[in-house]
Amino acid sequence: MSRKIGMWLYSNGGGDKIQKKIVKKLKEREIETITDIKLHDAIAKDGHIMYKNRKVDELDLFFSYNAGEQTQYQMFLYQALSRVIPMINSYDSFVLTEDKFQTSFLLERHGIATPEFQLCHRDNSRQLGKIMKKWSKMVYKPTDGWGGVGLTKIENQATLDMLMPFLNQMDLRFFYVEKFLKYDNTDFRVDIVDGQFIGCYGRKASKTDWRTNVTSGGSVFLREPDDEVIDLAKKAAKICGADIAGVDIIYDLEKEEYVVLEVNGIPAFATPEQEKMGLDFNKKKIDLIVDMIDRKTKK
Repeated sequence: MSRKIGMWLYSNGGGDKIQKKIVKKLKEREIETITDIKLHDAIAKDGHIMYKNRKVDELDLFFSYNAGEQTQYQMFLYQALSRVIPMINSYDSFVLTEDKFQTSFLLERHGIATPEFQLCHRDNSRQLGKIMKKWSKMVYKPTDGWGGVGLTKIENQATLDMLMPFLNQMDLRFFYVEKFLKYDNTDFRVDIVDGQFIGCYGRKASKTDWRTNVTSGGSVFLREPDDEVIDLAKKAAKICGADIAGVDIIYDLEKEEYVVLEVNGIPAFATPEQEKMGLDFNKKKIDLIVDMIDRKTKK
């Protein structure tokens, strides 16, 4: 086989079976796959990035799809690799979608509705107080968090006063906050691959939490998006330059419009349990990823 790619795909939640299907379909196109290339165990020397005596930078493409095991070292090598071989997603797109402020800022610049947001310097607590009075309720978000981790709903000055010492202890230089929108406690997760709509499901917050993320107690349910939701997701993914994207969208009940909450560069495939309940987009997603790898590695 003349073409070789590297892959690092999560193994939990059925990811190992997804990987086997991708590898099989790539083999049918005479593309060899080197799996489980963990860049955090790689080294850089003599102008090459080495992983177990293999020069990763001489592969035809690298497909990185693992959110839970990212390290700063791995991301540093990801950036270097992105300069010499094709990546899915590109490093620039990956870094952008990992940062909630940068994503929201870019989407707003392109006319995509997002929640009102502010980036505040740590020393400007007065500005946070002004925002609190203006919005009434807001959400503190780590700029690089995922899965709902670290999200804090701020409903009054007392909550803000309790949060500030914690943030100062974390030595954060700036804070990203969003206006808390009135919505029905559900969202749309829309999967986009190579500019095409793959599938959609809904997530609903539990009775004891406001977050819809599954890791925060939210639950998944079948949900059909209308054309407006699909078009919005496609536009958001394109603006972020993401080959693969999971776009989170809610409906703002006050402004009566759909709003993009987040663009995820590593949206999970449907788990075996979710497939049983009717989420059947995995095959289409795999096929489009294979098509894209084939196209990007053509000599």
